[in-house]
Amino acid sequence: MPEAEGSGRSPQGVPYSELLHIVNADGLHLFCRYWEPEGPPKALVFVVHGAGEHCSLYDSVAHTLTQHSLYVFAHDHVGHGQSEGERMNIKNFQIYIRDSLQHIDLIRARHPNLPLFILGHSMGGAISILTTCERPQDIAGVILIGPMIQMNPEFATPFKVFVAKVLNHMAPNFIIGYIDAKLISRDPKQVQVYETDELVYHGGLRVSTGMQMMAALNRIKTELPNISWPFLLLHGSEDQLCDVRGSHLMYNQAKSTDKKIKVYDGAFHALHHELPETAESVLQEIITWILERLPAPTGP
Repeated sequence: MPEAEGSGRSPQGVPYSELLHIVNADGLHLFCRYWEPEGPPKALVFVVHGAGEHCSLYDSVAHTLTQHSLYVFAHDHVGHGQSEGERMNIKNFQIYIRDSLQHIDLIRARHPNLPLFILGHSMGGAISILTTCERPQDIAGVILIGPMIQMNPEFATPFKVFVAKVLNHMAPNFIIGYIDAKLISRDPKQVQVYETDELVYHGGLRVSTGMQMMAALNRIKTELPNISWPFLLLHGSEDQLCDVRGSHLMYNQAKSTDKKIKVYDGAFHALHHELPETAESVLQEIITWILERLPAPTGP
């Protein structure tokens, strides 16, 4: 479903003319995935992946959703997976939101009468929240898996934040940390898949990118009391990458009347790639939540 003929090549050397893609406002090619149900779709689901990931990691989730007549679409963010852009180095977090709205508008134009849901994980959760805050009237509901909502206060101490701000001016490419794959899931098989996936960014987090994430979280903190749209929060109690307290904060502060939170005891960060029993439960929660919010079928 290309929006324009790709003249360039992906970071893996594949011509974009051979890949489904859109071209964003900066002229960069974003690799896209589309999962269509066999029959007419009942709703649209836009999947928003996390930092360092890529949208094809959600293939099994998307296939399950299509079995319930849901049309699923996604793209690799700028600097991720098969999309163009410097690897996980973003000048402005708003670019992720702008690109998400562009893709949403494209698919909504082709399916104007279908409700749209957003499913975001980790940093994709932050993107999902801010995207919906910009267009709440267009979104039927948001599902958040281990979302990035607030910094872990033990990690983001005032002193560390101060040092990061100084480094951001002096050495913005300074590496401040890495994602430990073992914190992704309790399932060793899923950890191995993540570690060996060549499309996953395994490099370090630049201080400049970290500052953009912090700015996004500050914006979310401001937005929380104004949120009135439906959402489902799913989080692992032992998530060391995105603080579960952020999900509790959102649940408690948002004025939404249609909201639900479920915390999986002992689970790690990527609930959809957790131990099979947990992952299955998470998928069922998502499917049930979406289907319960679809409009009732009209008569002939």
